[in-house]
Amino acid sequence: MITAPFYVECSSVATIDGHEQQPEKLLQCLRILYIRIHFTRIRKQHMTELLKQNITSHVSLSEDETEVFCNLFQQNLIKKKNFLLKEGEVCKFEGFVTKGLFKVFHLDQNGVEQILYFAAENWWITDIDSFTNEIPSQLFIEAIEDSEILLISKKDKEFAYENLPKIEKLFRVMTQKTHAALQRRMVDNLSKTADQRYVDFIEKYPQLYQRLI
Repeated sequence: MITAPFYVECSSVATIDGHEQQPEKLLQCLRILYIRIHFTRIRKQHMTELLKQNITSHVSLSEDETEVFCNLFQQNLIKKKNFLLKEGEVCKFEGFVTKGLFKVFHLDQNGVEQILYFAAENWWITDIDSFTNEIPSQLFIEAIEDSEILLISKKDKEFAYENLPKIEKLFRVMTQKTHAALQRRMVDNLSKTADQRYVDFIEKYPQLYQRLI
């Protein structure tokens, strides 16, 4: 999106009392506008391509179905240390991370972060309880790197369910995988020490670990 000051600056050098002024600066403004639009399109195309690859790994959609579904997502850029969701807010999205890194955590009664998981590129992220039941979240979702994410609203997700039957299968498959991972984590929490779980995390996600230290 081009901000209002940009338009004001360009229009102010275009005409004064009906006469053109500083045409070279106007051309410079137009070049900047073109570059911004061009790179925004390239970024969105790259983000959408990653989403398409992720979808294909779960279900088989036609090209038209894939385009319709991907067009339901909105591109968002989240700066490091900014929040995608805070405790007390209702989560209104499911997100697909295309660049960067997020952490999902809860603050206990002592104000200590209890991290549920990290979400890097090619990961889905949400507060499923808040999103599904439209209740205030108990979680925070914070960017720990400058990040890019595609978000779909509950309304658009329901539209996809109604008009793209295979999308329901997509989210069902992802939910099953999430439940399996949650079960493994619960077993680990009951049977392993914190040090053992830490070593397991490093061994399973070595590249992610390097980004966190």
